[in-house]
Amino acid sequence: MEFLRQLHGYQIVGFPIPLFPTPLALLTLVLFVWSLGPALKLQVGTPFLVWLRLTWAGLLLPGVTGILLALGGLKVPSATDMGGGATKYGYAADPSRDWEHWMYTGFCLLTLYVIEVLVKGRMVEHRIGLRLLPVATLFLYGCAYMVGRVAVFPGSTPGT
Repeated sequence: MEFLRQLHGYQIVGFPIPLFPTPLALLTLVLFVWSLGPALKLQVGTPFLVWLRLTWAGLLLPGVTGILLALGGLKVPSATDMGGGATKYGYAADPSRDWEHWMYTGFCLLTLYVIEVLVKGRMVEHRIGLRLLPVATLFLYGCAYMVGRVAVFPGSTPGT
């Protein structure tokens, strides 16, 4: 169980800016920057599709370990009282953050599916889909960032 917890909670250490605190946030930030090219050229290259698949893997690894940890009864650190009403990070425990963590993870999954639809030209004209690609990838990055943020920091309802 400790190995799953370490694997699930891995954070990138040593980066001077907090734009990508987790590997998933880094993957999605790169995907966003990369999506500007297909939106301008109206053509998707194989390297972009490979990075998109890598992003899927980057989401599924913590997703599967998170499900296993949840089945074991664990919640995100920001929702877990380690004693005295504080989390392991020293903030006030906020049980509502556990549901937010799941919500943002669901948004990530849904957005990755929408990106696949936009790239393949299904349900939306291919040119329009590629023009919308940066919007979808930016939303994905925001959700991936929030997945990590809600796991650490309390929300507006600590202690309830």
